[in-house]
Amino acid sequence: MNQYIMITTTFDNQEEANRITELLLEKRLVSCCQLSNITSSYHWKGKIEHSNEFLLQMKSRKGLYKEIEKVILENHSYETPQLIAYDIVEGYQGYLDWIEEETKSI
Repeated sequence: MNQYIMITTTFDNQEEANRITELLLEKRLVSCCQLSNITSSYHWKGKIEHSNEFLLQMKSRKGLYKEIEKVILENHSYETPQLIAYDIVEGYQGYLDWIEEETKSI
């Protein structure tokens, strides 16, 4: 079951998030992306920062992670973008089958 993952990253603007979403979908690296407006608080270069960001959640297969990471890092404006993958340990089989069908073969 843990061949499927959810990946998250953040952006400071919606246009960049939309552009990278399109790249990932066109390359069939992800089956689905969801974008949410969030407030982030974090340490950065010795200070505590607070900013409005956009959280992008992506669903894919574990074997595609390195390609997804490469596309995001090549196109992201952040010096150190959040890029975290979570194993999907349980899920509706119909949805997991859909992820499989909508992503490219490994």
